[in-house]
Amino acid sequence: MKNIGRKIISFALIGSLTAGSFAFAAREEAKEKQKSKPIKNVIMMVMDGTSAGATTLARWYKGAPLALDEMASGAVRTYSAESAITDSAPAATAMATGFKSNDKYIGILPSVVNSPGVSPISKEHAMKPVANVLEGAELMGKATGIIATSAIQHATPAGFSAHVKHRNLFPDIAEQQVYQDIEVVLGGGKEALLPGSGTNNRKDNENMLEVIKKKGYDVVETRDDLLRSTSDKIWGVFADDALAQDMNRPYTRPNEPTLAEMTKKAIETLSKDKDGFFLFVEGSQPDWAAHANDPVGIISEVLAFDKAVAEALSFAKKRNDTLVIAVSDHGNSGITIGNRNTDQSYPETPVSAYVDPLKKARMTLEGAMSQLKADKSNLEEVARLYGLDSLTADEKKKLNESNNLRKTLTELLAARANLGFTTGGHTGEDVFLYTYGPNRPIGTFENTDLAHIMAKAMGFQLSDLNKRLFVNAKENFAAIGATVTIDDTDAQNPKLIVKKGKTVAEFPANKNIMIAGNKTYELEGLVVNSAEQFWVPKQAVKLFKQIQ
Repeated sequence: MKNIGRKIISFALIGSLTAGSFAFAAREEAKEKQKSKPIKNVIMMVMDGTSAGATTLARWYKGAPLALDEMASGAVRTYSAESAITDSAPAATAMATGFKSNDKYIGILPSVVNSPGVSPISKEHAMKPVANVLEGAELMGKATGIIATSAIQHATPAGFSAHVKHRNLFPDIAEQQVYQDIEVVLGGGKEALLPGSGTNNRKDNENMLEVIKKKGYDVVETRDDLLRSTSDKIWGVFADDALAQDMNRPYTRPNEPTLAEMTKKAIETLSKDKDGFFLFVEGSQPDWAAHANDPVGIISEVLAFDKAVAEALSFAKKRNDTLVIAVSDHGNSGITIGNRNTDQSYPETPVSAYVDPLKKARMTLEGAMSQLKADKSNLEEVARLYGLDSLTADEKKKLNESNNLRKTLTELLAARANLGFTTGGHTGEDVFLYTYGPNRPIGTFENTDLAHIMAKAMGFQLSDLNKRLFVNAKENFAAIGATVTIDDTDAQNPKLIVKKGKTVAEFPANKNIMIAGNKTYELEGLVVNSAEQFWVPKQAVKLFKQIQ
């Protein structure tokens, strides 16, 4: 009987193990299917020019965890094709297209490669435009959006929406963004949409704001207008150039929306699309505050970005189809909690010694300086706005004798708060990676990896996208017996002219259209003039053949 009982127990155990094995296999199979299943929504968020010291200081200042903290998942290497320390333009290009590039280049391949591990570039491919993840999302039928607290044509949002040889070509970037048919665009940069004599105004006499309206966008210029909008297509132009820094907004520009408000509204609008969406969000100004060595400005903009991250997380946590990625494009300023003041005292120096002096500030450096009178008669009042109360005789002397008040103010506050800065420029260290959602990336990555991760999540390959969107116009039209010339008689509006027999077509640069006869045809991608050549969607060649 005992033996029989043992056999029964053995069979039962084998049966349970077998059932367990099948259940385990089923779970693993389900996991694999989930891994291969495209994700519906991707939200890519970049805090420009933010080092680890900046997020740490912002957390101490807040006195509570950041929304970013629960998302920490790895690190990202930021170097460019030519330098250990990148600029925002090649950094954005890397994260959006999967290719390292050069200083000032937006959405195009490099012409100089000398960083170890980066593949050399052939002469015929130098400065060739390369597709970005936003363009891929559009071709997948997804709604798309870009948000920034800078001008929307600034380097980082441009990297996800344009292809130009220099980041300062705001009018070209603006035109390309308009003709990308992005559903939600929110930020500054009104100047680059309008003709005028300003630095970034259009010199081609084209009014892009009118084009935007004709394309069916609800054009909003205030926070209230944005929050009231019920349109599926919204273009927000809240400033001629950049928006106010978050801490200053209540005092200087209360009609502008916060980054968190823009993010929430964009998600609400884009999520109406049954195919899902891709949203790019930039907290643009931690970088500018870091360049100025302004710790108050850094904290203001990091915390504003973190509130936007909280909005994205709130949306993603209610579903299982949204990937959120947050990252800095590069470090800046070498900010340290601790300086020469704390060389010997750091073991006993409390958090309050670093934070309390900063909490006295009511405005960032930018905000405080905006209140300075021309005769500097209110200099001490401006210093108090920036947290420098009860000035010592030595501090007063330094301010009154200063030839660079911005620099002196930040040096005085940093000394009080025991903070250090090594540079007024970018830095080359790895940055933290923050992710949330299905199959979130965990580990150490190249910045170029992020583009491929997002593309794969949405169900496409960037290599396939490049073959589809950017082919050499001269070579491809010649292959069907057509001749190609570039008409640059109007330097501000160059266009490609394609002829075969009696058929003539024009392809204006920076737009997604072909004009033939009296008809205008919309293309699935942009026409780009780069490296003294035109690049067009492959579809343009097929379309030209059809109208012959």
